Amino acid sequence: AFFFFFMLPGADVGFVGLRRDEETLDSKEYMTTVPDDLAGRPVLILDPMLATGGSLVHTVEIISRSNPGPIIVVCALAAPEGIAHFAEHCPDARVVTASVDSHLNEVGFIVPGLGDAGDRQFGVQ
Repeated sequence: AFFFFFMLPGADVGFVGLRRDEETLDSKEYMTTVPDDLAGRPVLILDPMLATGGSLVHTVEIISRSNPGPIIVVCALAAPEGIAHFAEHCPDARVVTASVDSHLNEVGFIVPGLGDAGDRQFGVQ
């Protein structure tokens, strides 16, 4: 987060915490600190990986309650299925990614991928 503040010192910052249900692959919201009114300002969503696209669509739905301007998603890695799902549900948003991997496996993980981003971030292995 320090790098983000350094690059955009006047930016409002919000956090959307979602947890994936491993059986349904649906996301469940557990925390949201998105500002109440974004006043049409551009929004950058930072997400390490775009896999199924479900949690990203959910995030845009949450942010959309706050009057956002253009939405740009920045991620390190994406799967073609997630990009397609996101584009279908959020056609006005843009996705910028460093790499698109091969596909999703039967449990919705990117192949070859990097493992579970949340597990890596919070030290759960």
